[in-house]
Amino acid sequence: MSASVLTAVAWPYANGPRHIGHVSGFGVPSDVFSRYMRMSGHRVLMVSGTDEHGTPIQVQAEKEGLTARELADKYNRVIANDLQGLGLSYDLFTRTTTGNHYQVVQDLFTALWRNGYVIPKTEMGAISPSTGRTLPDRYIEGTCPHCGYDGARGDQCDNCGNQLDPSELINPRSKINGEVPKFVETEHLFLDLPSFIESLGSWMGTRADWRPNVLNFSQNLIKDLRPRAITRDLDWGVPIPLDGWSDQPMKRFYVWFDAVIGYLSASVEWARRSGDPDAWKEFWTGDAQGYYFMGKDNIVFHSLIWPSLLLGQNGAGDKGGEPGRFGTLNLPTEVVSSEFLTMSGSKFSTSRGTVIYVTDFLKEFGPDALRYFISVAGPENQDTDFTWEEFVRRTNFELANEWGNLVNRSVSMAHKNVGAIPKATALTPADHELLAQSKAAFDTVGAHLRRSRFKQASGEAMRVISAANKYLSDQEPWKLKDDPDRRDSVLHTALQVVQDANTLMTPFLPHSAQKVHEALGGTGVWAAQPALTEVDDLDVPDRSYPVLTGDYAGEQARWESTPLEVGRPLQKPSPLFAKLDPELGETGPEWAPIVK
Repeated sequence: MSASVLTAVAWPYANGPRHIGHVSGFGVPSDVFSRYMRMSGHRVLMVSGTDEHGTPIQVQAEKEGLTARELADKYNRVIANDLQGLGLSYDLFTRTTTGNHYQVVQDLFTALWRNGYVIPKTEMGAISPSTGRTLPDRYIEGTCPHCGYDGARGDQCDNCGNQLDPSELINPRSKINGEVPKFVETEHLFLDLPSFIESLGSWMGTRADWRPNVLNFSQNLIKDLRPRAITRDLDWGVPIPLDGWSDQPMKRFYVWFDAVIGYLSASVEWARRSGDPDAWKEFWTGDAQGYYFMGKDNIVFHSLIWPSLLLGQNGAGDKGGEPGRFGTLNLPTEVVSSEFLTMSGSKFSTSRGTVIYVTDFLKEFGPDALRYFISVAGPENQDTDFTWEEFVRRTNFELANEWGNLVNRSVSMAHKNVGAIPKATALTPADHELLAQSKAAFDTVGAHLRRSRFKQASGEAMRVISAANKYLSDQEPWKLKDDPDRRDSVLHTALQVVQDANTLMTPFLPHSAQKVHEALGGTGVWAAQPALTEVDDLDVPDRSYPVLTGDYAGEQARWESTPLEVGRPLQKPSPLFAKLDPELGETGPEWAPIVK
């Protein structure tokens, strides 16, 4: 039964280019899932954009001699280009500095305020003594007062998971310049998270099928929730639509607050651009399902804070209330969080030079090798070290030797001996066995993909490919010159499995899947790619920006075994994947940091 599926992808921050650690968490997993769901007949809305507000944008802009908006414009384009290059099939990849986003954020806030889930509160705010500028919580680090971890952030401790205020840290220091922040009294608006403990707990109790790392982490935090600031003292952000606040130039919504609302605002923008302003409701209400993809450092925002915002907007928190402008919105069906892709056991770090940018990787190796590596060897359930040795091994032995070789020799032999898809006559038990294994894989692989189990899904698909290679080696069609009927039956069987395997691999390898489709004599689009399009802001005159979008509903691959068309002409194929120099596994390319 088909369903409407929202794929909500974490918003990359626009203060610099993204590296492969970023896209291993939010990018590739969300696209593999979305492509599979579309192929299975579901209506999918995949949305995200660049997160562009907050002090870190202002800090980086000063470093580069730009305004905050100029910096956001610059890296919005860089990031959108990279995500297009990876083939991430967004229905809309937008940004948080649009007029539409501002309005949706303000409308949702208004519902929270009216329902009593936002409270004013005075706190001690962190100020940089040298600049007088507010220091964001995540730019302050120190020792956690709960567990003693030296490296806790001003908003939470990644070691014990406790929510923190910067003033609670022991020996706090600025991550920007190392200075000790000055704490001054300031008034802010707070999301009253304790008013969601009961409703959140009830809802969380229904999430038994979530990944254990997400569920356990979230359940442990519910009882200790405290009010959390949703405003900050700065002039770069969404204005606050409240008397006494809207006319204050140095009061704006905290960047985390407006960013999570981006899932809704991007959906609304997509609907407005589609010509049906209400089209977003299909993916946010009723029986629609919502899957949220991010790295583990964003779990709390998606499993607790965003559901709280939705409950408050719906009037369904512990205090009750009435639904806001958007009606009753669905809470997440699942929060799909990946662990970290590391280098030498540490997180990717631009400041330490341990970083591999997506742009550089794509130029050297193309998109599908990276997509495959993240899917089969990425940080799905635990932190995973990236090494060039493992990347070279996966590319050479699995993509080139196994999959590429199966496609090349099957199509080459059929092209050489027949010139077209050959006809199968009497099939033997070995033929039937391979075909049955290939068809059965659609259910097996599909079940894993529905649960975002990408390693198991890709492993099952590769098992079919390995079986087909063994089949060809056992049947030896190149020795059957005197028995053309049997030779053609073997080649037809092999090519049918190539087509099945190509369908199974399409969510992981959409670019090469198109090539395999064409190598089998197919025409038209097999795996649609996103387009980067310049659009005008719907609400702000004389402002334009690029968006990623695409038409993914046309005649494309479907998640099923489709019989080959006998007699379809074949051309001599070219290699699907080039083998990499084994020496690359020692140090990587010249531009890359050395990783053992």
